[in-house]
Amino acid sequence: MNHEILNSGPLHNESGFISEPGYARDLILEYDRRRIQSSRLRIKEWDFYLVGNDSYALAFVVADNGYMGLGSVTFFDFKKPAKHSCDKFTLFPLGKLGLPTRSMEGCTRFRSKKLDIEIQARRDQKTVKINASDFLNGEALEAQFELSGIPRDSMVIATPYAKGKAFYYNQKINCMQASGYFRIGERKFDLNKNLAVLDWGRGVWPYNNTWYWSSLSTWLPDGSTFGFNLGYGFGDTSAASENMLFFNGIAHKLDRVDFGLPQTDGQDDFISPWKFTSSDNRLNLEFHPVFDSHTKINLWLIGQNAHQVFGYFSGEAILDDGKKIQLENAFGFAEKVHNRW
Repeated sequence: MNHEILNSGPLHNESGFISEPGYARDLILEYDRRRIQSSRLRIKEWDFYLVGNDSYALAFVVADNGYMGLGSVTFFDFKKPAKHSCDKFTLFPLGKLGLPTRSMEGCTRFRSKKLDIEIQARRDQKTVKINASDFLNGEALEAQFELSGIPRDSMVIATPYAKGKAFYYNQKINCMQASGYFRIGERKFDLNKNLAVLDWGRGVWPYNNTWYWSSLSTWLPDGSTFGFNLGYGFGDTSAASENMLFFNGIAHKLDRVDFGLPQTDGQDDFISPWKFTSSDNRLNLEFHPVFDSHTKINLWLIGQNAHQVFGYFSGEAILDDGKKIQLENAFGFAEKVHNRW
């Protein structure tokens, strides 16, 4: 059911299809956009990060989506709760943003008059600098921090689609350890000992799609790190799912997962408790939302309806060796996103 990729090689074969669908624990297959046999307008590349805690968090992304480039930073205040974003767009970057071919190498950079994001990656750490000159009520946002303690394992999946040469190559790195801060005006937010996640995505997506994604990075009472990546909803996942647990940097593979998103009167009810379960009976979690970060965009042919829901997970997860991890009010998020892009 879950095929693990163990041997290195190119992501795409000479015909432009995924050479080996499945999952891995690192970027074993080599991404090269020159081997993609689709229009440059359809190639989507992004680096998305989230770092913080259950009081506040910072999310930021650099994306080259072919016809549109994006630099964005979002501040979450979970106690109010509220959020504020600075989004800057460019037209038809077509790869000119030069996003790296590997997550732990090179520099990811977005520059505009009012927003500058720079992420310098090395094998053992990342250095992040963000400046948004007019972020909130005339106040600037400044961020300077490092992400270290990069875990040995990550979630990597190479997913084809049933038709055409669409694909998604994705890595999620959980439980990176932050040191530093960000500041909005005179307010300073400490990030020391906070944990971060990276969503590194490269692909050619169909125009209309929906995904589910949930992520957790937390400290356990004994000082261990624990996290998970859960998701489904897109592509041909017959070779593997993207569901993994992470304990002290080591991955433990799960089979299929259901988010148990509740419904009220036939509609998704994002603020009621969710029930997460897995087909191999190794995951049993309740998710209690505290903030639904809802984004709705409708720009003629382009649109998005996204619910990124933050809250607390409680329950049990079982590692490969049978060890049971008990969670009590561990802070993370779950989302449902529908795109027309």
